[in-house]
Amino acid sequence: MKFFASCGKGLEYLLADELVALGCARATATVAGVNVEGELADAQRAVMWSRLASRVLWPLAEFYCDSEDALYRNVAALPWATHLAPGRTLSVDARVAGDAITHARYAAQRVKDAVVDTLRTETGARPDVDLESPDLRLNLVVRKGRAVLSVDLGGGSLHRRGWRRAQGDAPLKETLAAAVLLRGHWPQVHAEGGALLDPMCGSGTLLIEGAAMAADVAPGLLRHGAAPPSRWSGFDLTAWDALRAEALAREKAGREALRPVFFGSDIDPAALRAARGNAEAAGFADVIEFDERQVAALRPMQQVRGLVASNPPYDARLSADAQLYRGLGDALKRIAPYWRASLLCGSVELARATGLRPQKVYQVFNGALECALLVADPVQPPLREDAGPRPLTPGAQMLANRLRKNLRASKSWRVREDVSCFRAYDADLPEYAVAIDVYTEADDPDASWLHVQEYAAPADIPDADVRRRFGEVLAAAREVFGVPRERIATKVRARGKGGSKYAAPGAERGADPIVVREGAARLRVNLFDYLDTGLFLDHRPLRARLQREARGKRFLNLFCYTGAATVHAAVGGAASTTSVDLSATYLQWAADNLRGNRIDGQPIGGSAHRMVQADAVAWLEAEAGEYDLVFCDPPTFSNSARADDFDMQRQHVRLLQAAVARLAPGGVLYFSNNYRRFRLDEAAVAAFARCEDITAETIPPDFARNPRIHRAWRLQRL
Repeated sequence: MKFFASCGKGLEYLLADELVALGCARATATVAGVNVEGELADAQRAVMWSRLASRVLWPLAEFYCDSEDALYRNVAALPWATHLAPGRTLSVDARVAGDAITHARYAAQRVKDAVVDTLRTETGARPDVDLESPDLRLNLVVRKGRAVLSVDLGGGSLHRRGWRRAQGDAPLKETLAAAVLLRGHWPQVHAEGGALLDPMCGSGTLLIEGAAMAADVAPGLLRHGAAPPSRWSGFDLTAWDALRAEALAREKAGREALRPVFFGSDIDPAALRAARGNAEAAGFADVIEFDERQVAALRPMQQVRGLVASNPPYDARLSADAQLYRGLGDALKRIAPYWRASLLCGSVELARATGLRPQKVYQVFNGALECALLVADPVQPPLREDAGPRPLTPGAQMLANRLRKNLRASKSWRVREDVSCFRAYDADLPEYAVAIDVYTEADDPDASWLHVQEYAAPADIPDADVRRRFGEVLAAAREVFGVPRERIATKVRARGKGGSKYAAPGAERGADPIVVREGAARLRVNLFDYLDTGLFLDHRPLRARLQREARGKRFLNLFCYTGAATVHAAVGGAASTTSVDLSATYLQWAADNLRGNRIDGQPIGGSAHRMVQADAVAWLEAEAGEYDLVFCDPPTFSNSARADDFDMQRQHVRLLQAAVARLAPGGVLYFSNNYRRFRLDEAAVAAFARCEDITAETIPPDFARNPRIHRAWRLQRL
């Protein structure tokens, strides 16, 4: 069964990981939530244990909904007597988007009417409405003419843990507090004996949430008490009772072992009174030490290791002050230089004002406010030893010299073309057969990452020489680019059937996806977790051409991968985009890439941008629509349990004929591939299309050493 767990924007990937860890079969991040595959027991476990989910929604029905009458009729058709026992209460929450139904409150009223009328007819009695604590809380979402009606298994928002007695200005939701702690690796820090400090603790949310994590206290225990969160007839009470018994046992053991390593301070006495009251209600008053103190007066921490987690003020009502952030950063360097820090800042600019050197800055939302979550480890990086850096070997020095030469030669081109992600080296020196790509974060021009791909050495080269040379590559790269080892992703590229292939990356995990910029487009790349990064740098000129030609066009992206070309077309003003791929993972990535870009201040999305999970060839042959601009960059080979095997050399004529048939009058198809031995069947293609080889125009300067990196053609229908 599929169900949905909602969350704050920016927490989707954390929540997906959490739900898989809780036992769900699969969890796929989407905007402000996660689509989950699992059983009802998994959903109920999420209600009890998820620290990040806002709601857990179990679907009852999905139906076409183009009017209020259709909404009422479809809801009334459900067997409500099997869902709600006599004498129970009801409440409905609704979210609507589109032209058919425009008022969420009225939509909720129509759902309530349908349920009440049906039960009155079937049982002679009607349920009462209870907005605060209903026995059954329903959730309706209407979007693009489709309605999904679900049971809210948690009975309301899960951010309410049940301990909050008082709050200060701009309180932090517990779910977002949990994300701040998890990004700071608080469970690991605590397991290693570390402490938790919040120097601007307000009403104590981060400290109480951190104590609950450390004590293994389920978020749902205090919130729901002994009663189940829902009295829906389908709710498995036996499974819930077992969950609660397990949670109580874990809580008892966790609280007994909990150490008093939680420290909070604030300059506001009222906020501290609220924090102490909340800590007492949560049962952590004896392990959290609160102190009325300014940041500048903080005392050095006695613990060698720990986490500073804080939510400094930043909204207009609390008057964000860059000097306050600078003072916080300076104080942390003084009192806890070897600790980690996870700071929820009002913006990237305020995060920079701390003066801390972040490992990562995440985009998250505190309600409607877009924020920056800065993670640094350690707070104060150690200074280099007086002896200076270890000198490079002669080979590494030679490679470093070549890298500097390449960077000088490409600088004017990169500045002129505004290129921040590029290939800096591609086996220029035979002894060092690697490709080095540079990726610069979109929101921090000083944050660069390296993607180093090692070409597999011939069998006659001793392993010791291979390892030594690769070590010299990394030493030279770090010297020239000034990046730490954790920002260098390494892969091995081996020759295989059909051309060049990547071996799987090592067990190391470098970082979460980063966002880079290519022209006007913002794109997610993942340097560590996949065989490729999500962005083929050699196609940069072709994507730019698509963007220039896309205005007002219907754009089709076949084998769309992560949708980089789709983003360029959308940013270029395409009237609509359709992206086709067999992989749900890549389609999700493409959708995330689209939403990460904005036009006129609004995220790109909606019905004009369609994602299609399908075998591209079969879909083309069944499709009836017309497109003005088509991009097709197929893999050399593909095999999948969902579709027939694909061999690009053998099937390219069939593919191109089907794609050209979908071109509108005057439409253009751009076709490319990176199979070195590919031969276009020009005679067969000439029967249905004009075909022009444009490869030379699509090879960027940073790939000039390797002009066979891909080939490209421009096709038009005869």
